[in-house]
Amino acid sequence: MNDSPGWATPGSPSDGEGSDGGRPAAQPADAPKWSASQPPPGQWSSPAAGQTPPPQQQGAGWGPYAPQPGQQPGPQPGGPYGGPYGHPGGAGGWGGPPPAAKPGVIPLRPLGLGEILDGAVSSLRGHWKTVLSVSLVVAVLVQLGLLGVQRLMRDSLVVSTEQPRTPGELANLMDDTMVAAYANYYVQLLGLLLVTGLLAGVVSRAVLGQSSTVAAHLRSVRPLVPRMLGLTAVLFLGALAAGFLPVLPGLLTGNAFLTILGVPVGLVLLAWFFVTFVLAPPALMMERGKVTDALRRSAKLVKGSWWRIGGISALTWAITWLTSMIIAVPFAAIAMFVSPGGLSDILDGTSAQSWSFLLVTAIGGLIALTITMPMQTGVTSLLYIDQRIRREALDLELARAAGVPDHGYNGDHGTVPPRPGGAGPASGG
Repeated sequence: MNDSPGWATPGSPSDGEGSDGGRPAAQPADAPKWSASQPPPGQWSSPAAGQTPPPQQQGAGWGPYAPQPGQQPGPQPGGPYGGPYGHPGGAGGWGGPPPAAKPGVIPLRPLGLGEILDGAVSSLRGHWKTVLSVSLVVAVLVQLGLLGVQRLMRDSLVVSTEQPRTPGELANLMDDTMVAAYANYYVQLLGLLLVTGLLAGVVSRAVLGQSSTVAAHLRSVRPLVPRMLGLTAVLFLGALAAGFLPVLPGLLTGNAFLTILGVPVGLVLLAWFFVTFVLAPPALMMERGKVTDALRRSAKLVKGSWWRIGGISALTWAITWLTSMIIAVPFAAIAMFVSPGGLSDILDGTSAQSWSFLLVTAIGGLIALTITMPMQTGVTSLLYIDQRIRREALDLELARAAGVPDHGYNGDHGTVPPRPGGAGPASGG
Protein backbone atom coordinates (compact mmCIF):
# COMPACT_ATOMS: atom_id res chain seq x y z
CA MET A 1 0.00 0.00 0.00
CA ASN A 2 1.17 3.53 -0.66
CA ASP A 3 0.40 6.69 1.20
CA SER A 4 -1.76 8.19 -1.53
CA PRO A 5 -5.45 8.84 -0.81
CA GLY A 6 -6.45 5.42 -2.15
CA TRP A 7 -5.16 1.94 -1.58
CA ALA A 8 -4.65 0.36 -4.98
CA THR A 9 -4.16 -3.19 -3.77
CA PRO A 10 -6.88 -4.50 -1.47
CA GLY A 11 -6.06 -6.86 1.34
CA SER A 12 -6.82 -10.54 1.42
CA PRO A 13 -10.12 -11.31 -0.30
CA SER A 14 -13.24 -11.22 1.78
CA ASP A 15 -14.47 -14.52 0.35
CA GLY A 16 -14.45 -17.37 2.79
CA GLU A 17 -14.10 -15.10 5.82
CA GLY A 18 -15.72 -16.08 9.06
CA SER A 19 -18.27 -14.04 10.85
CA ASP A 20 -18.06 -10.31 10.67
CA GLY A 21 -15.37 -8.91 12.87
CA GLY A 22 -13.12 -11.92 12.49
CA ARG A 23 -9.44 -11.42 11.83
CA PRO A 24 -7.16 -13.18 9.39
CA ALA A 25 -5.89 -16.55 10.58
CA ALA A 26 -2.26 -15.76 9.83
CA GLN A 27 -0.13 -12.65 10.13
CA PRO A 28 1.06 -10.76 7.05
CA ALA A 29 4.51 -11.64 5.85
CA ASP A 30 5.84 -8.26 6.92
CA ALA A 31 4.40 -8.29 10.42
CA PRO A 32 7.01 -7.49 13.08
CA LYS A 33 8.70 -10.52 14.67
CA TRP A 34 10.65 -11.21 17.85
CA SER A 35 14.04 -9.58 17.89
CA ALA A 36 17.11 -11.70 17.20
CA SER A 37 18.52 -11.22 20.71
CA GLN A 38 16.30 -13.23 23.04
CA PRO A 39 16.51 -13.27 26.84
CA PRO A 40 18.71 -15.99 28.33
CA PRO A 41 17.01 -19.38 28.51
CA GLY A 42 14.71 -19.66 31.49
CA GLN A 43 14.68 -15.95 32.26
CA TRP A 44 11.07 -15.49 31.09
CA SER A 45 9.89 -18.97 31.94
CA SER A 46 7.56 -20.03 34.73
CA PRO A 47 8.34 -22.88 37.13
CA ALA A 48 7.77 -26.26 35.59
CA ALA A 49 5.29 -28.64 37.13
CA GLY A 50 6.52 -29.75 40.54
CA GLN A 51 9.47 -27.35 40.47
CA THR A 52 9.99 -24.91 43.34
CA PRO A 53 11.93 -21.69 43.26
CA PRO A 54 15.34 -21.51 44.81
CA PRO A 55 15.21 -20.79 48.55
CA GLN A 56 16.47 -17.26 48.10
CA GLN A 57 13.57 -16.51 45.69
CA GLN A 58 10.72 -18.28 47.47
CA GLY A 59 7.96 -15.78 48.24
CA ALA A 60 9.85 -13.03 46.46
CA GLY A 61 8.97 -13.39 42.80
CA TRP A 62 10.20 -15.68 40.07
CA GLY A 63 12.11 -15.35 36.83
CA PRO A 64 13.12 -11.89 35.62
CA TYR A 65 11.10 -10.13 38.29
CA ALA A 66 12.80 -11.81 41.25
CA PRO A 67 14.54 -9.23 43.52
CA GLN A 68 18.29 -9.09 43.38
CA PRO A 69 20.39 -9.56 46.51
CA GLY A 70 19.99 -6.57 48.75
CA GLN A 71 16.66 -5.50 47.22
CA GLN A 72 13.32 -5.59 48.97
CA PRO A 73 10.55 -7.65 47.35
CA GLY A 74 8.07 -5.47 45.52
CA PRO A 75 4.95 -5.89 43.48
CA GLN A 76 5.35 -7.44 40.07
CA PRO A 77 4.70 -5.32 37.00
CA GLY A 78 1.13 -5.56 35.87
CA GLY A 79 -0.45 -5.64 39.29
CA PRO A 80 -1.59 -8.58 41.39
CA TYR A 81 -2.46 -10.77 38.40
CA GLY A 82 1.15 -11.29 37.39
CA GLY A 83 2.97 -10.90 34.11
CA PRO A 84 4.35 -7.76 32.54
CA TYR A 85 0.94 -6.90 31.06
CA GLY A 86 -1.37 -7.68 33.91
CA HIS A 87 -2.76 -10.80 32.18
CA PRO A 88 -1.87 -12.91 29.18
CA GLY A 89 -2.44 -10.96 26.01
CA GLY A 90 -3.17 -7.64 27.70
CA ALA A 91 -1.31 -4.49 28.49
CA GLY A 92 -1.59 -1.71 30.94
CA GLY A 93 -3.48 -3.68 33.60
CA TRP A 94 -6.38 -6.10 33.55
CA GLY A 95 -8.53 -4.07 31.13
CA GLY A 96 -7.31 -5.47 27.79
CA PRO A 97 -5.04 -4.38 24.95
CA PRO A 98 -3.57 -0.88 24.80
CA PRO A 99 -5.45 1.89 22.97
CA ALA A 100 -5.14 1.70 19.18
CA ALA A 101 -3.10 4.30 17.34
CA LYS A 102 -5.11 7.25 16.02
CA PRO A 103 -3.12 9.19 13.44
CA GLY A 104 -6.25 10.82 12.02
CA VAL A 105 -9.99 10.96 12.62
CA ILE A 106 -10.45 7.31 13.72
CA PRO A 107 -8.51 4.81 15.81
CA LEU A 108 -6.92 2.04 13.74
CA ARG A 109 -9.13 -0.83 14.89
CA PRO A 110 -12.70 -2.01 14.29
CA LEU A 111 -14.99 0.98 14.78
CA GLY A 112 -18.14 1.53 16.79
CA LEU A 113 -21.13 3.59 15.70
CA GLY A 114 -20.06 6.66 17.65
CA GLU A 115 -16.54 6.53 16.21
CA ILE A 116 -17.89 6.32 12.66
CA LEU A 117 -20.20 9.31 13.14
CA ASP A 118 -17.50 11.29 14.94
CA GLY A 119 -14.97 10.44 12.22
CA ALA A 120 -17.34 11.65 9.52
CA VAL A 121 -17.91 14.97 11.29
CA SER A 122 -14.18 15.34 12.01
CA SER A 123 -13.36 14.75 8.33
CA LEU A 124 -15.79 17.50 7.37
CA ARG A 125 -14.43 19.87 10.01
CA GLY A 126 -10.75 19.18 9.38
CA HIS A 127 -10.91 19.37 5.57
CA TRP A 128 -13.80 21.78 5.20
CA LYS A 129 -12.34 23.76 2.29
CA THR A 130 -11.98 20.72 0.04
CA VAL A 131 -15.18 19.05 1.27
CA LEU A 132 -17.43 22.08 0.93
CA SER A 133 -15.93 23.10 -2.41
CA VAL A 134 -16.78 19.72 -3.95
CA SER A 135 -20.15 19.31 -2.25
CA LEU A 136 -21.24 22.86 -3.16
CA VAL A 137 -20.73 22.23 -6.88
CA VAL A 138 -22.68 18.96 -6.75
CA ALA A 139 -25.37 20.53 -4.55
CA VAL A 140 -25.92 23.28 -7.12
CA LEU A 141 -26.44 20.66 -9.84
CA VAL A 142 -28.80 18.66 -7.61
CA GLN A 143 -30.80 21.74 -6.66
CA LEU A 144 -31.15 22.74 -10.30
CA GLY A 145 -32.47 19.24 -11.01
CA LEU A 146 -34.97 19.48 -8.15
CA LEU A 147 -36.05 22.89 -9.35
CA GLY A 148 -36.65 21.47 -12.81
CA VAL A 149 -38.76 18.62 -11.41
CA GLN A 150 -40.90 21.07 -9.48
CA ARG A 151 -41.49 23.26 -12.52
CA LEU A 152 -42.27 20.31 -14.81
CA MET A 153 -44.91 18.97 -12.43
CA ARG A 154 -46.34 22.29 -11.28
CA ASP A 155 -49.71 21.84 -13.01
CA SER A 156 -50.31 18.21 -11.98
CA LEU A 157 -49.73 18.91 -8.28
CA VAL A 158 -52.23 21.76 -7.95
CA VAL A 159 -55.20 20.85 -5.71
CA SER A 160 -58.45 22.54 -6.63
CA THR A 161 -60.44 23.85 -3.65
CA GLU A 162 -63.43 25.07 -5.67
CA GLN A 163 -65.03 21.67 -6.28
CA PRO A 164 -64.51 18.15 -4.97
CA ARG A 165 -62.22 15.81 -6.87
CA THR A 166 -63.53 12.64 -8.46
CA PRO A 167 -61.97 9.30 -7.41
CA GLY A 168 -60.16 9.15 -10.76
CA GLU A 169 -58.71 12.62 -10.29
CA LEU A 170 -57.60 11.77 -6.76
CA ALA A 171 -55.90 8.61 -8.05
CA ASN A 172 -54.08 10.63 -10.71
CA LEU A 173 -53.05 13.19 -8.10
CA MET A 174 -51.67 10.40 -5.90
CA ASP A 175 -49.72 8.97 -8.84
CA ASP A 176 -48.31 12.38 -9.74
CA THR A 177 -47.33 13.04 -6.15
CA MET A 178 -45.57 9.68 -5.96
CA VAL A 179 -43.73 10.34 -9.22
CA ALA A 180 -42.60 13.73 -7.90
CA ALA A 181 -41.39 12.16 -4.64
CA TYR A 182 -39.50 9.45 -6.52
CA ALA A 183 -37.97 12.02 -8.87
CA ASN A 184 -36.77 14.17 -5.96
CA TYR A 185 -35.28 11.12 -4.25
CA TYR A 186 -33.42 9.89 -7.31
CA VAL A 187 -32.04 13.32 -8.16
CA GLN A 188 -30.63 13.59 -4.64
CA LEU A 189 -29.37 9.99 -4.81
CA LEU A 190 -27.48 10.80 -8.00
CA GLY A 191 -25.80 13.74 -6.29
CA LEU A 192 -24.97 11.66 -3.22
CA LEU A 193 -23.30 8.97 -5.33
CA LEU A 194 -21.18 11.61 -7.08
CA VAL A 195 -20.13 13.25 -3.81
CA THR A 196 -19.31 9.88 -2.23
CA GLY A 197 -16.97 9.03 -5.08
CA LEU A 198 -15.37 12.47 -5.21
CA LEU A 199 -14.77 12.78 -1.46
CA ALA A 200 -13.73 9.21 -0.60
CA GLY A 201 -10.09 10.19 -1.08
CA VAL A 202 -10.47 13.12 1.32
CA VAL A 203 -11.80 10.78 4.01
CA SER A 204 -8.92 8.35 3.44
CA ARG A 205 -6.43 11.18 3.91
CA ALA A 206 -8.25 12.25 7.07
CA VAL A 207 -7.89 8.70 8.41
CA LEU A 208 -4.12 8.92 7.85
CA GLY A 209 -3.93 12.37 9.42
CA GLN A 210 -2.85 13.98 6.16
CA SER A 211 -3.92 17.36 4.82
CA SER A 212 -5.83 17.80 1.59
CA THR A 213 -6.11 20.74 -0.77
CA VAL A 214 -8.71 21.22 -3.47
CA ALA A 215 -6.15 21.27 -6.31
CA ALA A 216 -4.26 18.21 -5.09
CA HIS A 217 -7.45 16.28 -4.52
CA LEU A 218 -8.81 17.05 -7.98
CA ARG A 219 -5.52 15.94 -9.53
CA SER A 220 -5.71 12.63 -7.69
CA VAL A 221 -9.30 11.85 -8.73
CA ARG A 222 -9.10 13.10 -12.32
CA PRO A 223 -7.91 9.76 -13.80
CA LEU A 224 -10.82 7.97 -12.10
CA VAL A 225 -13.59 10.34 -13.18
CA PRO A 226 -14.74 8.24 -16.20
CA ARG A 227 -14.98 5.09 -14.07
CA MET A 228 -16.69 6.99 -11.28
CA LEU A 229 -19.29 8.38 -13.70
CA GLY A 230 -19.82 4.87 -15.09
CA LEU A 231 -20.31 3.43 -11.61
CA THR A 232 -22.70 6.26 -10.72
CA ALA A 233 -24.76 5.53 -13.84
CA VAL A 234 -24.90 1.79 -13.05
CA LEU A 235 -25.94 2.37 -9.44
CA PHE A 236 -28.49 5.01 -10.44
CA LEU A 237 -30.12 2.79 -13.06
CA GLY A 238 -30.12 -0.18 -10.67
CA ALA A 239 -31.76 1.85 -7.91
CA LEU A 240 -34.25 3.24 -10.44
CA ALA A 241 -35.21 -0.25 -11.56
CA ALA A 242 -35.47 -1.56 -7.98
CA GLY A 243 -37.74 1.26 -6.84
CA PHE A 244 -39.83 1.93 -9.95
CA LEU A 245 -40.50 -1.45 -11.56
CA PRO A 246 -42.85 -2.71 -8.79
CA VAL A 247 -45.06 0.42 -9.06
CA LEU A 248 -44.86 0.75 -12.84
CA PRO A 249 -47.88 -1.50 -13.61
CA GLY A 250 -50.11 0.61 -11.36
CA LEU A 251 -48.82 3.86 -12.84
CA LEU A 252 -49.31 2.71 -16.43
CA THR A 253 -52.82 1.35 -15.87
CA GLY A 254 -53.94 4.08 -13.48
CA ASN A 255 -54.83 1.41 -10.92
CA ALA A 256 -54.34 2.92 -7.47
CA PHE A 257 -54.48 -0.49 -5.76
CA LEU A 258 -51.59 -1.86 -7.86
CA THR A 259 -49.59 1.29 -7.21
CA ILE A 260 -50.09 1.09 -3.45
CA LEU A 261 -49.25 -2.62 -3.52
CA GLY A 262 -46.03 -2.00 -5.44
CA VAL A 263 -44.70 0.72 -3.11
CA PRO A 264 -43.56 -1.52 -0.20
CA VAL A 265 -42.11 -4.06 -2.65
CA GLY A 266 -40.14 -1.29 -4.34
CA LEU A 267 -38.90 0.06 -1.02
CA VAL A 268 -37.65 -3.38 0.06
CA LEU A 269 -35.84 -3.94 -3.25
CA LEU A 270 -34.40 -0.44 -3.16
CA ALA A 271 -33.12 -0.93 0.41
CA TRP A 272 -31.51 -4.25 -0.50
CA PHE A 273 -29.85 -2.79 -3.60
CA PHE A 274 -28.64 0.34 -1.84
CA VAL A 275 -27.09 -1.42 1.17
CA THR A 276 -25.53 -4.20 -0.92
CA PHE A 277 -23.70 -1.78 -3.20
CA VAL A 278 -23.31 1.24 -0.90
CA LEU A 279 -19.57 0.59 -0.49
CA ALA A 280 -18.90 0.49 -4.25
CA PRO A 281 -17.99 4.22 -4.66
CA PRO A 282 -15.27 4.23 -1.95
CA ALA A 283 -14.06 0.81 -3.15
CA LEU A 284 -13.62 2.18 -6.68
CA MET A 285 -11.82 5.33 -5.59
CA MET A 286 -9.55 3.72 -2.97
CA GLU A 287 -8.70 0.49 -4.79
CA ARG A 288 -8.69 2.11 -8.25
CA GLY A 289 -10.17 -0.90 -9.98
CA LYS A 290 -12.91 -1.35 -12.55
CA VAL A 291 -16.60 -0.66 -12.11
CA THR A 292 -17.42 -4.37 -11.93
CA ASP A 293 -14.62 -4.92 -9.40
CA ALA A 294 -16.07 -2.18 -7.16
CA LEU A 295 -19.54 -3.73 -7.30
CA ARG A 296 -18.19 -7.16 -6.39
CA ARG A 297 -16.05 -5.75 -3.57
CA SER A 298 -19.04 -3.96 -2.06
CA ALA A 299 -21.19 -7.08 -2.17
CA LYS A 300 -18.43 -9.17 -0.52
CA LEU A 301 -17.70 -6.63 2.21
CA VAL A 302 -21.40 -6.18 3.00
CA LYS A 303 -22.09 -9.92 3.07
CA GLY A 304 -22.76 -11.00 6.65
CA SER A 305 -23.03 -7.36 7.82
CA TRP A 306 -26.08 -6.22 5.85
CA TRP A 307 -28.16 -5.29 8.86
CA ARG A 308 -25.34 -3.45 10.61
CA ILE A 309 -24.40 -1.41 7.55
CA GLY A 310 -28.04 -0.83 6.66
CA GLY A 311 -28.83 0.30 10.20
CA ILE A 312 -25.93 2.74 10.34
CA SER A 313 -26.83 4.09 6.88
CA ALA A 314 -30.48 4.52 7.91
CA LEU A 315 -29.47 6.30 11.12
CA THR A 316 -27.18 8.60 9.15
CA TRP A 317 -30.00 9.36 6.73
CA ALA A 318 -32.31 10.23 9.65
CA ILE A 319 -29.68 12.55 11.18
CA THR A 320 -29.00 14.31 7.87
CA TRP A 321 -32.73 14.58 7.12
CA LEU A 322 -33.35 16.21 10.50
CA THR A 323 -30.43 18.56 9.90
CA SER A 324 -31.83 19.46 6.48
CA MET A 325 -35.22 20.22 7.99
CA ILE A 326 -33.67 22.48 10.61
CA ILE A 327 -31.88 24.42 7.87
CA ALA A 328 -34.76 24.44 5.36
CA VAL A 329 -37.66 25.41 7.66
CA PRO A 330 -36.57 29.06 8.13
CA PHE A 331 -36.21 29.45 4.36
CA ALA A 332 -39.64 27.89 3.83
CA ALA A 333 -41.11 30.39 6.27
CA ILE A 334 -39.45 33.25 4.38
CA ALA A 335 -40.71 31.82 1.08
CA MET A 336 -44.26 31.70 2.43
CA PHE A 337 -44.15 35.43 3.12
CA VAL A 338 -42.63 36.39 -0.22
CA SER A 339 -45.04 34.14 -2.15
CA PRO A 340 -47.91 36.21 -3.67
CA GLY A 341 -50.63 33.97 -2.24
CA GLY A 342 -48.94 33.23 1.07
CA LEU A 343 -50.01 30.14 2.99
CA SER A 344 -52.98 29.43 0.73
CA ASP A 345 -50.65 28.91 -2.25
CA ILE A 346 -48.65 26.34 -0.28
CA LEU A 347 -51.78 24.43 0.75
CA ASP A 348 -53.22 24.14 -2.76
CA GLY A 349 -49.89 23.61 -4.53
CA THR A 350 -49.87 26.80 -6.61
CA SER A 351 -46.73 27.99 -4.81
CA ALA A 352 -44.79 25.76 -7.23
CA GLN A 353 -45.73 28.25 -9.94
CA SER A 354 -44.10 31.15 -8.10
CA TRP A 355 -40.44 31.74 -8.91
CA SER A 356 -39.92 33.73 -5.72
CA PHE A 357 -41.08 30.79 -3.59
CA LEU A 358 -39.00 28.27 -5.57
CA LEU A 359 -35.82 30.36 -5.43
CA VAL A 360 -35.98 31.00 -1.68
CA THR A 361 -36.62 27.34 -0.87
CA ALA A 362 -33.89 26.35 -3.35
CA ILE A 363 -31.35 28.44 -1.43
CA GLY A 364 -32.28 26.64 1.78
CA GLY A 365 -32.06 23.27 0.05
CA LEU A 366 -28.68 24.18 -1.43
CA ILE A 367 -27.23 25.00 1.98
CA ALA A 368 -28.69 21.84 3.49
CA LEU A 369 -27.32 19.58 0.74
CA THR A 370 -23.88 21.18 0.90
CA ILE A 371 -23.62 20.33 4.59
CA THR A 372 -25.39 16.96 4.79
CA MET A 373 -24.05 15.16 1.71
CA PRO A 374 -20.45 15.13 3.03
CA MET A 375 -21.74 13.69 6.31
CA GLN A 376 -23.28 10.73 4.48
CA THR A 377 -20.17 10.41 2.33
CA GLY A 378 -17.94 10.26 5.41
CA VAL A 379 -20.04 7.55 7.05
CA THR A 380 -20.05 5.43 3.87
CA SER A 381 -16.29 5.74 3.37
CA LEU A 382 -15.58 4.90 7.02
CA LEU A 383 -17.91 1.89 6.80
CA TYR A 384 -15.80 0.65 3.88
CA ILE A 385 -12.59 1.14 5.88
CA ASP A 386 -14.13 -0.47 8.96
CA GLN A 387 -15.21 -3.56 7.03
CA ARG A 388 -11.71 -4.00 5.61
CA ILE A 389 -10.17 -3.54 9.06
CA ARG A 390 -12.48 -6.23 10.43
CA ARG A 391 -11.91 -8.69 7.60
CA GLU A 392 -8.54 -7.89 6.05
CA ALA A 393 -6.49 -6.22 8.82
CA LEU A 394 -6.35 -2.98 6.85
CA ASP A 395 -5.35 -1.15 10.03
CA LEU A 396 -1.80 -2.51 9.61
CA GLU A 397 -1.58 -1.03 6.11
CA LEU A 398 -3.05 2.25 7.34
CA ALA A 399 -0.55 2.40 10.20
CA ARG A 400 2.37 1.89 7.80
CA ALA A 401 1.02 4.57 5.44
CA ALA A 402 0.57 6.97 8.37
CA GLY A 403 4.05 6.21 9.71
CA VAL A 404 2.79 4.89 13.05
CA PRO A 405 5.67 3.06 14.78
CA ASP A 406 5.22 -0.31 16.46
CA HIS A 407 1.61 -0.75 15.34
CA GLY A 408 1.41 -4.54 15.31
CA TYR A 409 -1.16 -7.16 15.98
CA ASN A 410 -3.27 -6.74 19.09
CA GLY A 411 -5.85 -8.89 20.77
CA ASP A 412 -8.18 -8.66 17.75
CA HIS A 413 -5.43 -10.10 15.56
CA GLY A 414 -4.94 -13.08 17.82
CA THR A 415 -1.67 -11.89 19.42
CA VAL A 416 -0.46 -9.69 22.23
CA PRO A 417 1.30 -6.32 22.12
CA PRO A 418 5.10 -5.88 22.11
CA ARG A 419 6.90 -6.33 25.40
CA PRO A 420 9.01 -3.59 26.94
CA GLY A 421 12.51 -3.25 25.65
CA GLY A 422 11.80 -3.15 21.92
CA ALA A 423 11.05 -6.82 21.36
CA GLY A 424 8.38 -7.61 18.86
CA PRO A 425 4.91 -8.86 19.70
CA ALA A 426 4.48 -12.08 21.60
CA SER A 427 3.01 -13.66 18.54
CA GLY A 428 1.40 -16.98 18.07
CA GLY A 429 2.60 -17.06 14.48
